[in-house]
Amino acid sequence: MAELTGDFIMSKDAVFIFSDELLRYRFSDQHPFNQFRITLTMDLLHKLDALSDEDIVPPRMATDEELLLNHDIHYVNAIKSASVGTLSADKAESYGIGTEDTPIFKGMHDASAYLVGGTLTAVDYVMSGKAKHALHLGGGLHHGFKGRASGFCVYNDSSVAIKYLQEKYNARVLYVDTDAHHGDGVQWSFYDDPNVCTLSIHETGRYLFPGTGNINERGNGKGYGYAFNIPLDAFTEDESFLNAYETAFREIIEYFKPDVILTQNGADAHYYDPLTHLSSTMKIYKHIPALAHQLAHEYCEGRWIAVGGGGYDIWRVVPRAWSLIWLEMTNQTSLTQNFPERWVAEWETKSPFSLPVSWDDPSTMYPAIPRKQEISEKNFNTLEKALFMIRQQQNNVKK
Repeated sequence: MAELTGDFIMSKDAVFIFSDELLRYRFSDQHPFNQFRITLTMDLLHKLDALSDEDIVPPRMATDEELLLNHDIHYVNAIKSASVGTLSADKAESYGIGTEDTPIFKGMHDASAYLVGGTLTAVDYVMSGKAKHALHLGGGLHHGFKGRASGFCVYNDSSVAIKYLQEKYNARVLYVDTDAHHGDGVQWSFYDDPNVCTLSIHETGRYLFPGTGNINERGNGKGYGYAFNIPLDAFTEDESFLNAYETAFREIIEYFKPDVILTQNGADAHYYDPLTHLSSTMKIYKHIPALAHQLAHEYCEGRWIAVGGGGYDIWRVVPRAWSLIWLEMTNQTSLTQNFPERWVAEWETKSPFSLPVSWDDPSTMYPAIPRKQEISEKNFNTLEKALFMIRQQQNNVKK
């Protein structure tokens, strides 16, 4: 990695990237991707006295030059045209927009470029040493491709940010994606690049969009051996999810030895999520950032950038899950001893569900799954196959 230059004072453990511009990324009032979840998360953190105005850094808007680090110029121009209503329906469809998943909305380009710019802002804060960690909940749009939108994602902020990390900081990047949907757009952007390692832990594509993320997707050419996928069976519960996550993360980071970790923190592996079929609880959302935090300090001098992602139960799940990332980053996990009643009182009448009154989920949240052992064994075998190559190399070194 390039040497950092200039004098600075390490002023913060973490910064929180946000401005109202991030809330403009909204397809329609009926669409499941709803950035109001960021508002709910921030209010929860404010009511915990865990987030102050001094922690918040506004995102900038990504420039065209930055977008072109990962996206085709014709695609960017098409998004600009769609934003002002001058793109034909046929053209729009060829670029993956104007669809049920990714409809066109006024100002789409600017709103999307701010999401990308937020992740780039997070990168600069961490890589310049202004903060050890940075959280950008507006990011994590991992399905966007170089020339096509997909799965609610117009521009792929993580892919742009990784290219930016390479060009500006000459960094080796480990990308870890725990969204229930496979991080396909990021994986394919770096499939032949040995300086970017991608790990995606997700629900198997047999049942869920985008249908990719098999264990045999390992990279191509010089990038072979730097893409890892652990597709979990439907109805996977906490213990099996966390075993896959911790085992894979620890072995892959030791194998790859990155300069910086970028985590995508989709909160849709939860049992309550309406679009997926996993059976996780809030237990995994405490452990996911805790391990990332620990390993960032062990391997990357603390450099950890976290973005948002999926999460479609915006009332009961996302605010708790995403708040836990910030509390971990800022060493405030002791605040999880009590859940703020003021937050529940503020939003109870507006929510379609009864809101949680605890950081933890009740043990009776769902009935026992009869195939638990079978599912766990299947996931264990998948994990073993996914990590076989690393272990084979380690054995060869020992010999």
